[in-house]
Amino acid sequence: MIEKADKIFKSACIFDSVSEKVYPGYIAIKGTRILEVGRGNIPSRLVSASTEVVDYGERTICPGFGDTHTFFTGYVVDYLGEDLSEVLNLQKVMELLSEKVKNTPEVMVLFGNHIQMELAEKINKEGVLEQIQRPVILFTAGHGYCAMNKVAEEVFGFTPDTCGSSEAIYKIMKIYLNDREFIIPQFKAYMSMLNRHGITSVKEIGFDNFYGFTDILAELEQKAELSLRISFMSQPVGKKMDLEYGKEMKRKYHSDFLRFSGYNQMTDGLILSEEADLMEPYEGKEYCCKKYIDYTLLEEDVLAADREGFRFTLHSEGDGSFHKILQIYDKCEKENGKLKNRHGITDLELTGAEDEKKMAQLGVFGEIYAQVYKLDSCENWKRDYDEKLGSRRSRYMNYRSLADYGVILSGATDLPMLIPDIPEAIYYGCGTYAADAAEQVQPKNGLTIQEMLKTWTVGSQYAMGQEHILGTLESGKQADIVIFDRNLFKADIKEIRKAHVLRTICAGRDVYKEMENS
Repeated sequence: MIEKADKIFKSACIFDSVSEKVYPGYIAIKGTRILEVGRGNIPSRLVSASTEVVDYGERTICPGFGDTHTFFTGYVVDYLGEDLSEVLNLQKVMELLSEKVKNTPEVMVLFGNHIQMELAEKINKEGVLEQIQRPVILFTAGHGYCAMNKVAEEVFGFTPDTCGSSEAIYKIMKIYLNDREFIIPQFKAYMSMLNRHGITSVKEIGFDNFYGFTDILAELEQKAELSLRISFMSQPVGKKMDLEYGKEMKRKYHSDFLRFSGYNQMTDGLILSEEADLMEPYEGKEYCCKKYIDYTLLEEDVLAADREGFRFTLHSEGDGSFHKILQIYDKCEKENGKLKNRHGITDLELTGAEDEKKMAQLGVFGEIYAQVYKLDSCENWKRDYDEKLGSRRSRYMNYRSLADYGVILSGATDLPMLIPDIPEAIYYGCGTYAADAAEQVQPKNGLTIQEMLKTWTVGSQYAMGQEHILGTLESGKQADIVIFDRNLFKADIKEIRKAHVLRTICAGRDVYKEMENS
């Protein structure tokens, strides 16, 4: 019996992440899977009276995208408590907090978000929150700073100046991740936001044991309410790496939509703060890193996880940390010269050529933040890095050489630092333009559009261990598909950021579809 398709999409611009070139053809979907991918016209044998057939002209059709480094736990901080963005004076803040204290005696911590920086600084200077006996934390947009009282400082162990990192505020995660009335709607909104950008898979980083949030994820999966495939990793923050927790998670979560992916850990810090670990000292300095990094402990954790069959990703900004991480990975179990367990390195801001070759030889994947160029102007990128590294080390974010050596790259954002946007990733990671679009920062270091799309599709699925069912448009694979509003390969690179997603399909189901009149 010939199977009929539920949906068939036709386009003159299909990029399947298998071949290097686009081609005219069709994608037929049956249930959750791709029934057939073909070139040319749609065969009549696939079409029934109920089949949805859409001709998208020259618009690009490609596999669903995966972001391999996301922190929902950090993203959602911007939505904690009262929205204070329109509050402009101290009196109004205190009125809102007094009302909250009066009407919600059961609430143990008072949160607020998007408070104006000047107002937050004034609150801290005048100490007005000290009259409230409960912990109070009012974050500015992006939670890089906050107004808070001493009770909150004592309970949670951070200050207004140190609340910018998730590692500092991990103790409050136990509160909001278990506030079901708050966190479930927020996670659904988060999934919708990512779906709107064509994201169908993420590798979520959860601190320690994710503080019970995996129970909520499992419940959403059971109710068929996940519109996003989630591979989650444990990052030790409040306690040491817990292998027994990993074993339990691996037993419990191994479906196509929810699975345990291993462990993640930070190493060095930013080059601009001189906390990145370099092979040679900073320009004009005698040190290679201001930050202490316990590579002995990192090695112990990685090798212990590797023995149990778990995967690891380690963060690297400097070429020194990059070198030392690869030395650690080289001690892991191998099969035919490649790592048996698929380990990765995230960020990859400064890398040396010999170690790039080593990375490819070992089969270590790389998570790259292509959109990071948008965070500053071209002039500032060049000036700041020349100041810290000197002109002889000015080759950074070496996407071209990493790809040429055969390193498998995956798309990532370190969300909420960046929000995944693939046309933006093409503009910044292929064009290597900066925020001001004045000139290219690294004109010889960009990827091609095909390489960038593969990075976000099959590359990301390789990083999540799911490339056997996702990441390419092939018969029998899961139907995760994205359709753009134009041909990405014919668009002017300087105009490509205007491109947007028309439709996102996850497991054969529409999870985002642009309104016709929007």
